[in-house]
Amino acid sequence: MLKRQTYLSMKNLNDARQLFFSKINIDMIREIEVLPVEKTLGRVTAAPVFAKISSPYFHSSAMDGVAVRAESTYGVNERKPKILELGKDAIWVNTGDPMPEGYDSVIMVEKINQIDELHIEIKESVYPWHNVRKVGEDIVATELLFPQNHKLRPYDLGALISAGIFEVKVWKRPKVAIIPTGSELISYKENRIEAGKILEFNSINLSSLTKEAGGIPIVYDIVPDDESKLYSIVKQAVISDAKIIIINAGSSAGSKDYTVHILKSLGEVLVHGINIMPGKPTILATVNGKPVIGNPGYSVSSIISFEQFVMPIIYWLQGIDPPERKKIKVVPTRNIPSKLGMEEFLRVNIGKIRDKYVATPLPRGAGVLTTLIKAEGIIRIDSLSEGISEYEEVEAELLVDEKELINTVVIIGSHDICIDIIADEIRKKDNIRISSSNVGSLSGLIALKKGISHIAGSHLLDLDTGEYNISYVKKYLKGMKVHIFNFVLREQGLIVKKGNPKGIKGIKDLVRQDIKFVNRQPGSGTRVLLDYKLKQINISPKNINGYEHEEFTHMAVAVDVLSGVADCGIGIFAAAKALNLDFIPIGKEQYDLIIPSEFLDDPKIKKILEIIQSPRFKKRVESLGGYDPQNSGKLFFILQ
Repeated sequence: MLKRQTYLSMKNLNDARQLFFSKINIDMIREIEVLPVEKTLGRVTAAPVFAKISSPYFHSSAMDGVAVRAESTYGVNERKPKILELGKDAIWVNTGDPMPEGYDSVIMVEKINQIDELHIEIKESVYPWHNVRKVGEDIVATELLFPQNHKLRPYDLGALISAGIFEVKVWKRPKVAIIPTGSELISYKENRIEAGKILEFNSINLSSLTKEAGGIPIVYDIVPDDESKLYSIVKQAVISDAKIIIINAGSSAGSKDYTVHILKSLGEVLVHGINIMPGKPTILATVNGKPVIGNPGYSVSSIISFEQFVMPIIYWLQGIDPPERKKIKVVPTRNIPSKLGMEEFLRVNIGKIRDKYVATPLPRGAGVLTTLIKAEGIIRIDSLSEGISEYEEVEAELLVDEKELINTVVIIGSHDICIDIIADEIRKKDNIRISSSNVGSLSGLIALKKGISHIAGSHLLDLDTGEYNISYVKKYLKGMKVHIFNFVLREQGLIVKKGNPKGIKGIKDLVRQDIKFVNRQPGSGTRVLLDYKLKQINISPKNINGYEHEEFTHMAVAVDVLSGVADCGIGIFAAAKALNLDFIPIGKEQYDLIIPSEFLDDPKIKKILEIIQSPRFKKRVESLGGYDPQNSGKLFFILQ
């Protein structure tokens, strides 16, 4: 009989953390090791460190000059110099030399006139210990250098050596066992792709996060969905020298999610299910005093669960508190609804527009790893909230340095692959980031009106005049001064499977009931173009199977066709070419960049215009296929 486990002990994040951490005796599971000083950079002292010798441990000269007895120089000055005999009244010394016995001061070489090999003339008097480093001036033997739990910095290591300390007791870097599970997984190390199999990459994410926190990851081979095999591996990991055990995937409530049963049989399950998203299926347990985490399988859930429950323990085992991310105030670019009763970790793009930071939500799927790659920050939406309204100022945790936000250009509007080329070109020489949000041309214009974007990408066709963008800019940006620059001409059409198995010839065929279509979202220029073409040939959208099936990017449309979700979709030629699909052209369109005139003096915007006018950029765009960039960067229209 298949086992199915329900979430019996769902807790909120704070309660889950408090319960879990209270059950872990850090002092019991962490260990000490003794390392030579040269290997302790970044490590944390496990005991107080006291100086063994003084530094300096002898009186030494602090200057190049002559060692003298101070009393023999009294009364000397520029007008009343004195002759000293070398070897009797004075001895030559260099900086760092031990002071000769019986001498207590140094006259610097600049104040000395050598008369002959045996005599010098001095022109100043000195007091006892003048220009001399006395024993213990820097460090005194038995002095406390560093307390316990001090993270050793580069200059600390030199101080240790100078104090006669050549080995240090430090907290051992904890080993973290990472056990990937799932019969559907295949290791990337096998260097092959297999139909029906998923490349396992969570372990490399988790092991990298472990290393970043100072831990030592021990990654096990993939364990299939076999309860007895998983039990054996988990038991082996628990009795190993690993201090933390992560079981990745199998933490949900499905019939093949064995983790919770295994942990109940081996130890104590404290929590199964947490009111966060992503990360809900997390299991928190202890076995033999060690923390064991049933980590969700979806990539973003896996990372958030790790950051909340594993990373703090790794730091504590090394004697330090986990670092806190910097937080800033941001304003969302649109209303963000959220599920009541669940605390949400929302990934966002952030940029600075005028005097405020604006945050644009990224896709929310628990498995969309690219949202963490693209995100500049995370907004945490409280479980008691039903969401955030636009213009509501909220806190965001930064995933990048704040300086990068100041150097970020926010582009909101229609999706185009060429914007990615700008992002790549501009990073080659300048520390400027492009934050691009694909919400459609009309939404891009509205973003400019709201003051939450630097640039809008648009290709809105006026159905009456056949002209692009101008009428929409006049309507939606009335009262603003904006410049419209040509970006590219691009070929739009129907993306179909390789070989065009359905024999699709053009838009007229979309009414065939054996064809599944995929569309772009309302407000996108591509959707407007399609509706224009349909109107020209008197076809009602109601007669198209899939007209309401919408994607937000050209590549997403192409992927739907490639995967068989749809037989054809509307998009640009470059997207079809990228995935080796066939393409039926329906016409060229004008894609423009709309920029508020006030931003034209911004060095970041100047750099973008410079790039899109460059021969290198145009060559890269042409190589994509279906693009004509000859007028890229050319001023097309000014709205006063």
